[in-house]
Amino acid sequence: MDVGRRAAMAALLAAGLAPAGSAFAAAAGPRPPASLLGQEIRRLPTSRRVVALTFNAAWDESGLDTVLAELRRRKAAATFFPTGLFARARPAAVRAMAAAGHGLGNHSHSHPYFDDLDTAERAREVRTADAAIREASGAEPLPFFRFPYSSTTEESVADVNGLGYAAIEFTNDTNGYLGEAGGMTVDKAVRRAVGSLGPGAILQMHVGSSAGDGVVLDAQALPRIIDAAVEAEYAIVDLREFLTPAP
Repeated sequence: MDVGRRAAMAALLAAGLAPAGSAFAAAAGPRPPASLLGQEIRRLPTSRRVVALTFNAAWDESGLDTVLAELRRRKAAATFFPTGLFARARPAAVRAMAAAGHGLGNHSHSHPYFDDLDTAERAREVRTADAAIREASGAEPLPFFRFPYSSTTEESVADVNGLGYAAIEFTNDTNGYLGEAGGMTVDKAVRRAVGSLGPGAILQMHVGSSAGDGVVLDAQALPRIIDAAVEAEYAIVDLREFLTPAP
């Protein structure tokens, strides 16, 4: 798709005017505004001193209870991006995310490199994940997609936009997922998060351990990250605030 057509389709999608029944038809619920389409989003379009907390879920849920408890204690919102395979394997975890009042994005079904897929394969990954997340959570997922490995291209962003999703990436990853074996510590994760603060910053963390050892540095770092944000006069923002309400 060329740049002109991509921009036109993004505008139609944001306005809810894409042809019904087409690959670009908008969902019935809240939609991404035009400001979130046509590009990968690594910082929210705002000048406010706000930061969004996001968590990927693709391995295990070792840190989820700790994360949810801290978010509840602080009355803070977050957005969780489970894969479809995670939702199928751990439905109770995805249900707990939704039951706690947090938004659910889409992180693909099997976590492949989207660069290696064609348009039909990308659509299958997104839609299969959507079905799994709906079934596990009993909730309506958000029209937010996060690319596996944060590997994006103009074409793949256009494809997910065409499916009704904004491509929500991140300003910075804490890298807590690397674990102690990967040279990370809680202190380093906190420093990476704090160093990324700025209007509309999006922080990426994880609820599980890639090493499978049950040690989730992001869960341990979360209280200090929130403290640092508040001290710097940043509010925790819910990504749902950036959606266009359904007509």
